[in-house]
Amino acid sequence: MAHRFSMDRRAYLKTVGAVGASAAIAGCSSGSDDTIVPGTNAAFAPFEYKEDGEIVGFDIDLAEAAIDRAGYEVGDWSDLKFGSLIPSLNNNDIDLIAAGMTIEPDRQEQIDFTDPYWESNQSVLVQSGGDFQPEGESDLEGSRMGAQKGTTGESEVERLREEGVIAEDDLKRYNNYVLAVEDLEAGNVDAVVVDQPVANNFAAGRDVSVSFVIETGEQFGMGMRQDDDRLADINDALAELREDGTYDDLVTEWFE
Repeated sequence: MAHRFSMDRRAYLKTVGAVGASAAIAGCSSGSDDTIVPGTNAAFAPFEYKEDGEIVGFDIDLAEAAIDRAGYEVGDWSDLKFGSLIPSLNNNDIDLIAAGMTIEPDRQEQIDFTDPYWESNQSVLVQSGGDFQPEGESDLEGSRMGAQKGTTGESEVERLREEGVIAEDDLKRYNNYVLAVEDLEAGNVDAVVVDQPVANNFAAGRDVSVSFVIETGEQFGMGMRQDDDRLADINDALAELREDGTYDDLVTEWFE
Protein backbone atom coordinates (compact mmCIF):
# COMPACT_ATOMS: atom_id res chain seq x y z
CA MET A 1 0.00 0.00 0.00
CA ALA A 2 1.21 3.52 -0.71
CA HIS A 3 2.38 5.78 2.09
CA ARG A 4 -0.19 7.84 3.96
CA PHE A 5 -0.44 11.60 3.61
CA SER A 6 2.53 13.46 5.03
CA MET A 7 0.38 16.37 6.23
CA ASP A 8 -2.61 16.30 8.55
CA ARG A 9 -5.30 14.27 6.78
CA ARG A 10 -8.25 16.56 7.42
CA ALA A 11 -6.24 19.66 6.49
CA TYR A 12 -5.18 17.96 3.25
CA LEU A 13 -8.72 17.03 2.33
CA LYS A 14 -10.03 20.51 3.02
CA THR A 15 -7.29 21.90 0.80
CA VAL A 16 -7.75 19.62 -2.23
CA GLY A 17 -11.49 19.29 -1.73
CA ALA A 18 -12.01 23.03 -2.01
CA VAL A 19 -10.14 23.50 -5.28
CA GLY A 20 -12.48 24.77 -7.97
CA ALA A 21 -15.53 24.45 -5.71
CA SER A 22 -17.62 26.66 -3.50
CA ALA A 23 -17.36 26.38 0.25
CA ALA A 24 -20.51 24.27 0.25
CA ILE A 25 -22.83 22.75 -2.29
CA ALA A 26 -25.70 25.07 -3.11
CA GLY A 27 -28.89 24.17 -1.33
CA CYS A 28 -27.22 22.50 1.65
CA SER A 29 -30.25 21.64 3.76
CA SER A 30 -28.97 22.02 7.31
CA GLY A 31 -26.35 24.78 7.16
CA SER A 32 -22.57 24.72 7.17
CA ASP A 33 -22.39 24.47 10.99
CA ASP A 34 -24.29 21.17 11.03
CA THR A 35 -22.32 18.07 11.98
CA ILE A 36 -22.36 14.60 10.42
CA VAL A 37 -21.09 11.93 12.82
CA PRO A 38 -19.49 9.05 10.89
CA GLY A 39 -19.13 5.45 11.98
CA THR A 40 -17.05 2.53 10.74
CA ASN A 41 -15.62 -0.88 11.64
CA ALA A 42 -11.87 -0.25 11.70
CA ALA A 43 -10.66 -3.72 10.76
CA PHE A 44 -10.87 -3.62 6.97
CA ALA A 45 -7.57 -2.24 5.67
CA PRO A 46 -6.97 -0.32 3.50
CA PHE A 47 -10.56 0.96 3.66
CA GLU A 48 -10.56 1.49 7.45
CA TYR A 49 -8.21 0.41 10.21
CA LYS A 50 -6.30 1.79 13.18
CA GLU A 51 -2.77 3.18 12.97
CA ASP A 52 -1.13 4.55 16.11
CA GLY A 53 -4.56 4.68 17.74
CA GLU A 54 -6.10 6.73 14.90
CA ILE A 55 -8.78 5.46 12.52
CA VAL A 56 -7.41 5.82 8.98
CA GLY A 57 -8.08 4.47 5.50
CA PHE A 58 -9.60 5.14 2.10
CA ASP A 59 -13.19 5.22 3.39
CA ILE A 60 -12.20 7.57 6.19
CA ASP A 61 -10.56 10.07 3.87
CA LEU A 62 -13.31 9.84 1.25
CA ALA A 63 -16.11 10.27 3.81
CA GLU A 64 -14.38 13.26 5.44
CA ALA A 65 -13.78 14.86 2.05
CA ALA A 66 -17.43 14.37 1.06
CA ILE A 67 -18.74 15.74 4.35
CA ASP A 68 -16.44 18.76 4.12
CA ARG A 69 -17.29 19.37 0.47
CA ALA A 70 -21.03 19.18 1.24
CA GLY A 71 -20.61 21.98 3.77
CA TYR A 72 -20.96 20.01 7.00
CA GLU A 73 -18.65 19.49 9.95
CA VAL A 74 -17.07 16.06 10.46
CA GLY A 75 -17.98 14.65 13.86
CA ASP A 76 -15.87 12.24 15.88
CA TRP A 77 -15.58 8.79 14.33
CA SER A 78 -17.19 5.83 16.08
CA ASP A 79 -15.51 2.43 15.72
CA LEU A 80 -18.24 -0.20 16.00
CA LYS A 81 -18.77 -3.87 15.28
CA PHE A 82 -19.85 -4.25 11.67
CA GLY A 83 -23.21 -5.72 12.68
CA SER A 84 -23.86 -2.75 14.97
CA LEU A 85 -23.44 -0.07 12.30
CA ILE A 86 -26.97 -0.08 10.86
CA PRO A 87 -28.68 -0.22 14.29
CA SER A 88 -26.42 2.59 15.52
CA LEU A 89 -27.30 4.67 12.45
CA ASN A 90 -31.03 4.18 12.93
CA ASN A 91 -30.69 4.92 16.66
CA ASN A 92 -29.14 8.31 15.77
CA ASP A 93 -25.84 7.39 17.41
CA ILE A 94 -24.09 8.05 14.10
CA ASP A 95 -25.20 9.81 10.91
CA LEU A 96 -23.17 8.10 8.20
CA ILE A 97 -21.66 4.64 7.69
CA ALA A 98 -18.35 4.42 5.81
CA ALA A 99 -17.25 0.82 6.18
CA GLY A 100 -16.85 -0.90 2.83
CA MET A 101 -20.52 -1.83 3.04
CA THR A 102 -22.05 -3.59 0.04
CA ILE A 103 -25.31 -2.18 -1.29
CA GLU A 104 -27.80 -5.04 -1.10
CA PRO A 105 -31.61 -5.35 -0.84
CA ASP A 106 -31.80 -6.43 2.82
CA ARG A 107 -29.78 -3.39 3.88
CA GLN A 108 -31.71 -1.07 1.56
CA GLU A 109 -34.86 -1.96 3.48
CA GLN A 110 -33.25 -0.49 6.60
CA ILE A 111 -31.13 2.43 5.36
CA ASP A 112 -30.40 4.50 2.27
CA PHE A 113 -27.09 4.36 0.44
CA THR A 114 -25.12 6.97 -1.41
CA ASP A 115 -24.30 6.39 -5.04
CA PRO A 116 -21.73 3.57 -5.33
CA TYR A 117 -18.13 4.60 -4.81
CA TRP A 118 -16.35 1.23 -5.21
CA GLU A 119 -16.82 -2.09 -7.02
CA SER A 120 -15.50 -5.35 -5.61
CA ASN A 121 -15.48 -9.14 -5.82
CA GLN A 122 -14.64 -11.69 -3.14
CA SER A 123 -11.23 -13.35 -2.83
CA VAL A 124 -10.37 -16.69 -1.26
CA LEU A 125 -7.31 -16.36 0.98
CA VAL A 126 -5.14 -19.36 1.90
CA GLN A 127 -1.77 -19.85 3.58
CA SER A 128 1.09 -18.92 1.28
CA GLY A 129 2.95 -22.01 0.12
CA GLY A 130 0.61 -24.32 2.03
CA ASP A 131 -0.67 -27.70 0.86
CA PHE A 132 -4.17 -26.30 0.29
CA GLN A 133 -4.21 -24.26 -2.92
CA PRO A 134 -7.73 -24.40 -4.40
CA GLU A 135 -8.27 -23.10 -7.92
CA GLY A 136 -12.06 -22.94 -7.83
CA GLU A 137 -15.10 -23.49 -5.64
CA SER A 138 -15.19 -27.26 -6.23
CA ASP A 139 -11.73 -27.51 -4.65
CA LEU A 140 -13.13 -26.09 -1.40
CA GLU A 141 -15.14 -29.25 -0.68
CA GLY A 142 -14.58 -30.43 2.87
CA SER A 143 -12.42 -27.45 3.82
CA ARG A 144 -12.68 -25.28 6.92
CA MET A 145 -13.66 -21.75 5.93
CA GLY A 146 -13.96 -18.42 7.69
CA ALA A 147 -15.51 -15.00 7.09
CA GLN A 148 -16.52 -11.90 9.02
CA LYS A 149 -20.05 -11.83 10.44
CA GLY A 150 -22.58 -9.78 8.50
CA THR A 151 -20.46 -9.39 5.37
CA THR A 152 -20.71 -10.49 1.75
CA GLY A 153 -17.91 -12.91 2.52
CA GLU A 154 -20.15 -14.61 5.08
CA SER A 155 -22.95 -14.74 2.49
CA GLU A 156 -20.61 -16.53 0.09
CA VAL A 157 -19.49 -19.16 2.60
CA GLU A 158 -23.14 -19.61 3.62
CA ARG A 159 -23.94 -20.25 -0.04
CA LEU A 160 -21.17 -22.84 -0.21
CA ARG A 161 -22.61 -24.49 2.90
CA GLU A 162 -26.10 -24.54 1.38
CA GLU A 163 -24.67 -26.10 -1.79
CA GLY A 164 -23.02 -28.83 0.26
CA VAL A 165 -19.46 -27.76 -0.53
CA ILE A 166 -18.60 -27.20 3.14
CA ALA A 167 -20.23 -28.38 6.37
CA GLU A 168 -21.77 -26.11 9.00
CA ASP A 169 -19.22 -27.35 11.54
CA ASP A 170 -16.43 -26.25 9.18
CA LEU A 171 -17.72 -22.66 8.88
CA LYS A 172 -16.23 -20.12 11.30
CA ARG A 173 -17.59 -16.59 11.71
CA TYR A 174 -15.46 -13.77 13.13
CA ASN A 175 -16.10 -10.30 14.52
CA ASN A 176 -13.49 -8.90 12.12
CA TYR A 177 -11.21 -10.05 9.32
CA VAL A 178 -8.00 -9.55 11.28
CA LEU A 179 -9.07 -12.37 13.60
CA ALA A 180 -10.06 -14.51 10.62
CA VAL A 181 -6.70 -14.07 8.87
CA GLU A 182 -4.81 -14.70 12.12
CA ASP A 183 -6.72 -17.98 12.44
CA LEU A 184 -5.83 -18.80 8.83
CA GLU A 185 -2.14 -18.19 9.50
CA ALA A 186 -2.38 -20.41 12.59
CA GLY A 187 -3.91 -23.23 10.53
CA ASN A 188 -7.25 -23.20 12.33
CA VAL A 189 -9.10 -22.65 9.04
CA ASP A 190 -8.09 -23.55 5.49
CA ALA A 191 -9.43 -20.45 3.72
CA VAL A 192 -11.03 -17.08 4.38
CA VAL A 193 -13.38 -15.24 2.00
CA VAL A 194 -12.86 -11.46 2.00
CA ASP A 195 -13.35 -8.49 -0.33
CA GLN A 196 -10.77 -8.42 -3.10
CA PRO A 197 -8.82 -5.20 -2.28
CA VAL A 198 -8.72 -6.10 1.41
CA ALA A 199 -7.49 -9.59 0.55
CA ASN A 200 -4.72 -8.05 -1.55
CA ASN A 201 -3.76 -5.88 1.41
CA PHE A 202 -3.54 -8.93 3.69
CA ALA A 203 -1.51 -10.81 1.08
CA ALA A 204 0.99 -7.94 0.90
CA GLY A 205 1.62 -7.91 4.63
CA ARG A 206 0.99 -11.43 5.94
CA ASP A 207 1.85 -15.03 5.09
CA VAL A 208 -1.33 -15.52 3.05
CA SER A 209 -2.14 -15.37 -0.65
CA VAL A 210 -5.17 -15.05 -2.92
CA SER A 211 -6.05 -18.46 -4.30
CA PHE A 212 -8.87 -17.39 -6.62
CA VAL A 213 -11.61 -14.76 -6.95
CA ILE A 214 -15.38 -15.27 -6.65
CA GLU A 215 -17.05 -12.86 -9.08
CA THR A 216 -19.80 -11.12 -7.09
CA GLY A 217 -19.85 -7.71 -8.82
CA GLU A 218 -20.87 -5.93 -5.63
CA GLN A 219 -20.81 -2.17 -5.06
CA PHE A 220 -19.95 -0.25 -1.88
CA GLY A 221 -21.97 2.73 -0.69
CA MET A 222 -22.03 4.95 2.38
CA GLY A 223 -25.12 4.49 4.51
CA MET A 224 -27.46 7.17 5.88
CA ARG A 225 -30.87 7.13 7.54
CA GLN A 226 -33.85 6.93 5.22
CA ASP A 227 -35.24 10.23 6.51
CA ASP A 228 -31.93 12.14 6.24
CA ASP A 229 -32.25 14.72 3.46
CA ARG A 230 -28.49 15.38 3.62
CA LEU A 231 -27.97 12.26 1.46
CA ALA A 232 -28.40 14.33 -1.71
CA ASP A 233 -25.68 16.73 -0.54
CA ILE A 234 -23.26 13.87 0.09
CA ASN A 235 -24.03 12.38 -3.34
CA ASP A 236 -23.35 15.73 -4.98
CA ALA A 237 -20.09 16.00 -3.04
CA LEU A 238 -18.97 12.51 -4.09
CA ALA A 239 -19.66 13.41 -7.72
CA GLU A 240 -17.59 16.60 -7.42
CA LEU A 241 -14.73 14.70 -5.78
CA ARG A 242 -14.63 12.40 -8.78
CA GLU A 243 -14.77 15.30 -11.23
CA ASP A 244 -11.94 17.34 -9.67
CA GLY A 245 -9.55 14.40 -9.21
CA THR A 246 -9.69 14.14 -5.41
CA TYR A 247 -11.18 10.64 -5.63
CA ASP A 248 -8.38 9.46 -7.95
CA ASP A 249 -5.79 10.99 -5.62
CA LEU A 250 -7.20 8.95 -2.72
CA VAL A 251 -7.26 5.75 -4.79
CA THR A 252 -3.60 6.30 -5.67
CA GLU A 253 -2.72 7.00 -2.04
CA TRP A 254 -4.38 3.92 -0.59
CA PHE A 255 -4.31 1.28 -3.33
CA GLU A 256 -1.38 1.92 -5.68
